[in-house]
Amino acid sequence: MPLHVVSFAQISRILEITDSLGLSREWVEIPLSTESPGSVRRLGNGKLEIVVDADQPFEEWLSSLSQHIHLIQNV
Repeated sequence: MPLHVVSFAQISRILEITDSLGLSREWVEIPLSTESPGSVRRLGNGKLEIVVDADQPFEEWLSSLSQHIHLIQNV
C-alpha cells in the first residue's frame, strides 16, 4: 500500500540517521508528502532534502538512506 504522508515517528527515524552522520537538523528538510521515486538531493541553499519513497516499504527505504546521503555528499 503506498505511503502518502510521512509520520512524526518516521521523521524521527530519518533524523536518527542524519544525526548519526553528523548532519545538523537545521540543514535537513523532510517534506511531509512522499513521491515515487523518493529522493535525496542538495538544494540550492545547501540544505539536504530527503523525500520518502511512496511505493517502497518504509523500512526498506530507510535501510538505504545513509548510502544515498553519502552519495550526495561526495558529489
